[in-house]
Amino acid sequence: MEKPINQRAWLMVLPVLLLVAFSAIIPLMTVVNYSVQDIFGPNERYFVGTEWFQEVLHNHRIRAALWRQFLFSGLVLLIELPLGVLIALAMPKKGWTVSVCLVILALPLLIPWNVIGTIWIIFTRPDIGLMGHTLQELGLRFDHTASPLDAWITLMLMEVWHWTPLVALLAYAGLKAIPDAYYQAARIDGASRLAVFRYIQLPKMRGVLTIAILLRFMDSFLIYAEPFVLTGGGPGNSTTFLSIYLVKIAVGQFDLGPAAAFSIIYFLIILLFSWIFYQVLQNVGRGEQA
Repeated sequence: MEKPINQRAWLMVLPVLLLVAFSAIIPLMTVVNYSVQDIFGPNERYFVGTEWFQEVLHNHRIRAALWRQFLFSGLVLLIELPLGVLIALAMPKKGWTVSVCLVILALPLLIPWNVIGTIWIIFTRPDIGLMGHTLQELGLRFDHTASPLDAWITLMLMEVWHWTPLVALLAYAGLKAIPDAYYQAARIDGASRLAVFRYIQLPKMRGVLTIAILLRFMDSFLIYAEPFVLTGGGPGNSTTFLSIYLVKIAVGQFDLGPAAAFSIIYFLIILLFSWIFYQVLQNVGRGEQA
């Protein structure tokens, strides 16, 4: 006879779940309310149905910002995932140097997001910035405030420097969880380092890499503080991502209806692609195990 599972532990986390649900549902319902009404004052509002959603979907600036957002998130995943795995593979496996490497890796993650933008503004200045002054001495003209390409390069360097440590730490945790018996069997079979990575390390890191992909996609798709501080969405609209454009509509223009519809569409896009990524990675993992 099987021993009954004790479910009383759920009572310990139930207050937290209720608090999170309460704090999330009320703002969400407020946004939904704004998205279907045209509000002129506290007591003057008109139901408009899907008018704001249609306006958002037909806005060419929003579509352009969406493509820029997809490009940015795609580049982030293509660069940070392989680089993070390589850093994790190069880290020491034991000894005091492990603690030193972990602390150094974690430092960028401890810096507030708005400070990150300020750091890179100073870093790229041609008069006092290390990167900007070095490029100027080499005769290279680099100005992220005037050139869209320079703005994208600076933004990508900043993002990779800031968030690759997260991928590296997750990958390192996955590597540490692999039993030594796997490596001993590989040495007995005479497996190469590439074979060990392909058939032992990569499959065992699949779980943490799935988490890394989902976290980095969602974070990069929601990025706001860093590009806003660094470029303000410019030059022109070259780095105006969805979050920056949403803030311009909601705060700058105070169009609460379109902004609410925009935010709901924004949320659904993130939810849809995160679900697609998760399903694809899960199916790949089942295929490898089969």
